[in-house]
Amino acid sequence: MFNMATQLPKGSKKLLNAWAFYDWANSVYSLVIASAIFPLFYGALFRSAGIEEIEVFGVMLRRSPLIFYTTALAFAVVSIISPILSGIADYLGNKKFFLKFFCYMGGLSTIALYWFNIEQEYIYLSLLAYLLGLVGFWGSIVFYNSYLPDIAHPEQHDKISAKGYALGYIGSVLLLVLCLGLVLSRETDEEKFEMMKWSFILTGVWWIGFSQYTYKYLPRGNKADGPLTKQVLFDGFRELKKIWRELGGQLRLKRYLVAFFVYSMAVQTVMLAATYFGEQELEWGSDSERTTGLIISILLIQLIAVVGAMLMARLSERIGNVMALVYVNIFWIFICAYAYFITTPTEFYIAAVLVGLVMGGIQALSRSTYSKFLPETEDTASYFSFYDVSEKIGIIIGMFLYGYVEQLTGSMRYSIVFLIIFFVMGVILLFRVPRNRKD
Repeated sequence: MFNMATQLPKGSKKLLNAWAFYDWANSVYSLVIASAIFPLFYGALFRSAGIEEIEVFGVMLRRSPLIFYTTALAFAVVSIISPILSGIADYLGNKKFFLKFFCYMGGLSTIALYWFNIEQEYIYLSLLAYLLGLVGFWGSIVFYNSYLPDIAHPEQHDKISAKGYALGYIGSVLLLVLCLGLVLSRETDEEKFEMMKWSFILTGVWWIGFSQYTYKYLPRGNKADGPLTKQVLFDGFRELKKIWRELGGQLRLKRYLVAFFVYSMAVQTVMLAATYFGEQELEWGSDSERTTGLIISILLIQLIAVVGAMLMARLSERIGNVMALVYVNIFWIFICAYAYFITTPTEFYIAAVLVGLVMGGIQALSRSTYSKFLPETEDTASYFSFYDVSEKIGIIIGMFLYGYVEQLTGSMRYSIVFLIIFFVMGVILLFRVPRNRKD
């Protein structure tokens, strides 16, 4: 039964659907763990212990910077190992093994968050579980995306990618609603806290369980000829270095990529840190109101992001991609300035609506703009690998600086000022991108 993948030709409907279904399986991690339930659980853990700081590796760290630094470290690990493992996977012709490995590592680490504990003897294992969950999620995405040219013809790429995104969106929202129902069905704060922990188990089981349909039909890959050499191991880094050299002769692409790198740092940091900000900086009244309000805010963002992406597409058609990105970055500046002053749940809901309008749209428009600026080449995979690595390095810097500013000042509100600076720089850099009418 599990050898059926070899019988499915490239471009077959069943094969494409199996590939897209991995989005349904793994997207629950990014929503339930990274964005919604875990930040609530993490804050409640520190509040119940009556502490704001904890000693880690001999340094006293505030709770939010600690998790932000761990997140930055996880992305650093993925950025370093992905090019190496991609080269090995291509050589061995077994991408499926690595896809499974990162999926199972991420899923099991997510389940292990049930036992997350900030007591001194458990904190390192707890942070390791969180870090491995992130590495598993993003590491599996590398191999998942690399399958696309293997299983689909070029004219099928856009449609099947959109289908995967839609499946991931629907699946993650369904599980988040289920987790919200479990949490709200309990009366005491202790019972609600326990249901948050069960949400981690549900997420890990969902991720591993539903991915089996993908594994049933995806091919192993094609084995390369010759021995496994040092050159094979570092092919990924060589490809990145080659693209970096080629950018020197492509002024428009280079300037756009610099602008993207700067504003993407801020965008990704907002997306990863927003719930922690809402959990820590707002006056919710009670733990129950905090839990309900923040999960509703996350759902609001998800629902409005769909509308926002469509509005963004229309805006880019009217004024061009680059100018659309300029206006969106200006809108982000307004959002961050507004967020600096918010203190009540109602104000946070308004911020969630505003973020939803531009969150998904700026990512989709950024990627499509990059693809428009690419030179005539068959090596688009290397260019997009460079794009992805740039985005991850931006996340590393953004999360570290966001946490560092809070550690110094004692408040995430001052970290928001740093985000505003990066959006302003993004606008300035976008104006420097050479463009024609359609751009």
